[in-house]
Amino acid sequence: MALAIRDVREHDLDAVLALNNAAGRSILALDASRLRYFFEHADYFRVAEIDGHLAGFLIALREGGDYESPNYRWFAQHYPEFVYIDRIVIANAYRRHGLGRIFYCDVHSYAEVRVPLLTCEVFLEPRNDVVVLFHGTYGFQEVDQQQMGTDGPQVSLLAKDLPSYAYVRDTWLEHGGLPDVPWLAERERAVANDPNQRRLAGERHP
Repeated sequence: MALAIRDVREHDLDAVLALNNAAGRSILALDASRLRYFFEHADYFRVAEIDGHLAGFLIALREGGDYESPNYRWFAQHYPEFVYIDRIVIANAYRRHGLGRIFYCDVHSYAEVRVPLLTCEVFLEPRNDVVVLFHGTYGFQEVDQQQMGTDGPQVSLLAKDLPSYAYVRDTWLEHGGLPDVPWLAERERAVANDPNQRRLAGERHP
């Protein structure tokens, strides 16, 4: 089995959309325009490819964006720097093979050299004890709960401290930035009228 974790490409979007909307109640549905928003703005948007087939994806965003998610907004109001995991989806055929942990290791590696905190939420309605346990064993702690909108589900807001960040900040970020190596590169994306977006890409092979 050949597995690659790589940055999303435009030709993946139809498959990503179908996979997201087949995931069930635990994942909020997407339409093409919202997925396009993620494609153009998400700081982390990677897919898992197994033997040429799309097996899953994870989308995460840093602070400072205009994303309207109430959960992202909660973290933006409480923390100055963070990476927020918006969603992770694994195709049914590839569940229970550790792919979720591989994604979380990868996004952790991305986040810990950029921010002091990795964040996300889990649904409490319906509650999934396996998902709650997964995040707890991965070092996330509940920092609050809230309801998504007036009639949305109750969620647990989770955060994980990234102790490596202080070393990276003091050694590199405050002295010229990260080394120019592929595994530290930002994903390739273009956002209109934003000159600060770098166009770098890399492929990861666990």
